[in-house]
Amino acid sequence: MYESRVFGSMAVFLLICVGFGATLTAETTTAKPTTPPPIHKPCNTLTSCETCLSNVSCLWCMTNNSCTKYPVSYVIPPASVCKLSQARWGVCWVNFEALIIAMAVVLGTLLLAVTVCCCCCCCKRRRSSSIDREDDQFARRREEIRQRADDRRVERKTKHDEIRKKYGLIPDSDHPYSKFENE
Repeated sequence: MYESRVFGSMAVFLLICVGFGATLTAETTTAKPTTPPPIHKPCNTLTSCETCLSNVSCLWCMTNNSCTKYPVSYVIPPASVCKLSQARWGVCWVNFEALIIAMAVVLGTLLLAVTVCCCCCCCKRRRSSSIDREDDQFARRREEIRQRADDRRVERKTKHDEIRKKYGLIPDSDHPYSKFENE
């Protein structure tokens, strides 16, 4: 039941995302751009951080206030280009070092959340299967106890019937009136 709730909520979330994406797509396809896309100048000719970072292939260095082409051969720009604490990419108000740290924290948090969810689901499944196993063992034990009690009841009844026959409290099936004939 828990798994069906999880899958149901995931399906609802997926439908919402698809619907939201479809509306965004519909909005972007119906809206016609009125201005042509900007033509980017070479990075070394740009003189301010805002104009430099409007081109995604450029990197702004605060040390010498220069705009350089982003070294795409490296994931993280080397110190020879600009120190990470002074490099800006994407936005002027966040340095590259803080951007890397923030992305690592977000990614680590997401990975931790996914791991915890997976562990919880596995433990829940394992716990429910162990509960089922315990219920089966309990039912088996209860059935064994009931069977032993029935066996003891039948044994007691046969003993009591033998004692009754011995003292003539119940007639013998072979001679039902033998006790009464002697009187």
